[in-house]
Amino acid sequence: MFDKALLLVCYILFFVFLTGCGGGSNDSIESSPISLEPEPDNAPPAVRAQSAYLTLVDEDITYANGLSHNEASSTSVAIPLKLDVYYPENNSTNRPVFMFIHGGGFTGGTKTKPEIIDMAGYYASRGWVFISIDYRTAEELITTQGTSQEALLSHYKGLAPQEWIQHALQGVETIKQFEQAIAMYMAQRDAKAALRWIVANKDTYNINTDYITVGGASAGAITTVALGISNIEDFRDEISISDDPTLTTTNLAKTYKVNSMVYFWGSNVKIELFNEIYGSNLYDSNDPELFLAHGTKDMNPSTPYSEATELEEIYDSLGIYNELVTLEGAGHGAWDAMVEGKSLSEMTFDFIVKRQSLTVE
Repeated sequence: MFDKALLLVCYILFFVFLTGCGGGSNDSIESSPISLEPEPDNAPPAVRAQSAYLTLVDEDITYANGLSHNEASSTSVAIPLKLDVYYPENNSTNRPVFMFIHGGGFTGGTKTKPEIIDMAGYYASRGWVFISIDYRTAEELITTQGTSQEALLSHYKGLAPQEWIQHALQGVETIKQFEQAIAMYMAQRDAKAALRWIVANKDTYNINTDYITVGGASAGAITTVALGISNIEDFRDEISISDDPTLTTTNLAKTYKVNSMVYFWGSNVKIELFNEIYGSNLYDSNDPELFLAHGTKDMNPSTPYSEATELEEIYDSLGIYNELVTLEGAGHGAWDAMVEGKSLSEMTFDFIVKRQSLTVE
């Protein structure tokens, strides 16, 4: 009798312990169930189908330095390049990463654009590390009307390769266009540095660098395509450390492999420019898979809808998986576009989890 009574008490205590430790129902984000089981080695990351975690943000982290011009200096000066990291409040040690590059025509823009912050929250709350980067634009350049070609080559030494500067001088009509051309190279150098920073700091945020997505909008999409398709050394080794000492801050020894690219209303112009300057053809069958969303009424002369169909044709010819979502009747910057009831974040989520074989809980 005593043994049976003792056993009954044990069962009751065990039940109380379970209900006190989360056995009850609670739908709040803070109480989302978190697995305490160790994650298997080399397993695909697990993400949530719905928002499940609080989003934490580390803002204005310096990922590298870069050369810049300002009105107070006749020579270039080093400035910090910064990014924001959005990550889930969970205990996962196996998180995919999504690096996003803002637009702005290479003349401006910001990593804190509201639509990017919304997208960051969407992904981080589902288990991703989402990283939004700033990079140098034409705002960091000062070109004086009437400056000679020789003086410009000297003025922008270290910011872009000499051959890139010379090509820009031959192909532009205005100072603004010239500065945009220089900024295109700077932006690419910086985006690659940001990705190397992610690899160098993967343990800080429990990132699995076998699952890298890079995306962008407008100028950011142009930079995304060039980042994923170019070789590791491209937009890196054309300038020497003696010409640009800030290269030593950019984790030059790190390498990466982009799995997926997300393109919103961009173009192929930077790859075409690189191929023209260096006589190369960067596209090959090993390029990352590509998701494209582009409006049919994009009136931006640099990013017409035809740029998306051209990329689709290139990818199809190489046998690389790609999806083009045509935003019927939409113009440039169609962040609020919906296709079959799904937002851009939802469509890209579906693409990434399917093509990277992520586990969805």
